Amino acid sequence: MTARLTAQDLTLAYGDRTVATHLTLSVPDGAFTAIVGANASGKSTLLRAFVRLLKPTAGTVSFDGRAIAVYKPKAIAQQIGFLPQELTAPDNLLVRQLIARGRFPHRSALSLGTADDERAVREAMAAAGVTELANRQVTEVSGGQRQRVWVAMVLAQETPYLLLDEPTTFLDLAHQYQLLALLAELRDKGRTVIAVLHDINQACRFADHLVAMKAGRVFAEGPPSEIVDAPLIEEVLGLPNVVIPDPVTGTPMVVPVT
Repeated sequence: MTARLTAQDLTLAYGDRTVATHLTLSVPDGAFTAIVGANASGKSTLLRAFVRLLKPTAGTVSFDGRAIAVYKPKAIAQQIGFLPQELTAPDNLLVRQLIARGRFPHRSALSLGTADDERAVREAMAAAGVTELANRQVTEVSGGQRQRVWVAMVLAQETPYLLLDEPTTFLDLAHQYQLLALLAELRDKGRTVIAVLHDINQACRFADHLVAMKAGRVFAEGPPSEIVDAPLIEEVLGLPNVVIPDPVTGTPMVVPVT
């Protein structure tokens, strides 16, 4: 697979605390890449480097063969949508107003919303299942509903790349699977999806490219069916386990033995 988004020999740090060294990854285009690993393994830090929220101490993040740092912010925002873990909505903002903020990269400084913007917001709300919340204040909806509103905002951005950091947080089990199925559908339509996931079985079921991280480096990567086995899971997650075929999909399913 080709790769427009790459990380080459990165060192990533927060102040004096180094999180990752010699971190290299090429994200396959048109794939659903799930990044898994134990807490503090560098998963979220890598996503922050991909979207320029964290400047590497060494190494380079590149997009289309150019260092991502040379792009103007708006140009990158038209290509890469990002949903971080922690988000706070301003007070007195309606759901549809928040989702419409996803359209900012496509507007000039003085332009108002267009028919295309309205279509994108409407389609994003429908995809995320929040249409009925459109005229409610963001601060008044539940945590799970709010998470779907944030997802809708990123979808409204209509970027070819979607980066999501633990997007199933706060969602009940049914909505977790609905969201992951939506991401897989977007992949099937040509989008590139990169998501940090905690549930290894969900990652194996929906992603076609799995990245297992340990101690700030890529420990293994490839199709889940080719790389996921009991020794890998115990090494990366510290979990004694057996791996069996998922009875629904046939993809690897991890069963803890402790």
